[in-house]
Amino acid sequence: MSVSRSVMILAGGEAKRVNGREKYFFSYKGCSFIARLVAVFSDITDEIVIVAKNEKQTAHFAGLPDNVRCTWDKQNGLGPIGGIASGIDEIKGDAVFIAACDMPTISRSVVSYLFDCLGEYDAVVPAWNESEIEPLHSVYKTASVRKYLSEHPDTSLQGMIQSMHTLRVTTDELRKYDGSLETFRNVNTLDELLAMGPEASYREKHP
Repeated sequence: MSVSRSVMILAGGEAKRVNGREKYFFSYKGCSFIARLVAVFSDITDEIVIVAKNEKQTAHFAGLPDNVRCTWDKQNGLGPIGGIASGIDEIKGDAVFIAACDMPTISRSVVSYLFDCLGEYDAVVPAWNESEIEPLHSVYKTASVRKYLSEHPDTSLQGMIQSMHTLRVTTDELRKYDGSLETFRNVNTLDELLAMGPEASYREKHP
């Protein structure tokens, strides 16, 4: 039986390490981070839902394709789990890949493989080792996330993963699809943006 696939992009962080700049406006190879992510996900999923910081911020995403919908974080202050709780009711797919907006080099092949691994699991999470995992580069069953959040409204993302029937996929296994593991590049600071080279920049305009 085929499983419908969705993506949730969390774009509602406080961006304290980049002086409040909106990281989805960061640009790489002539394309904003958010537009790059939408292009990657559009080919392999049925819908894309962006979770903005607030209702006003949703206007920043008005120029994106028709397969992209936007909502906002109704539970500010809870971190990623608050954004997920606000976005999950918008998700129509059976499975959802949840990503942060500051990961501009996510691999289409890696994401497809994680979806393919889901099977009877509640979640498929890349793992560097026993303690280091990538919860914002992971696939979840939509129903399992909804069930967990209905029972644990104020808990952590780590707690959600630990409570689920989770498959941990080693990052070494994922090298078959992305040899350098660029898919996990996370840009948290302006220095990290500049370290991507001359094709990386910040621009004050919408996606």
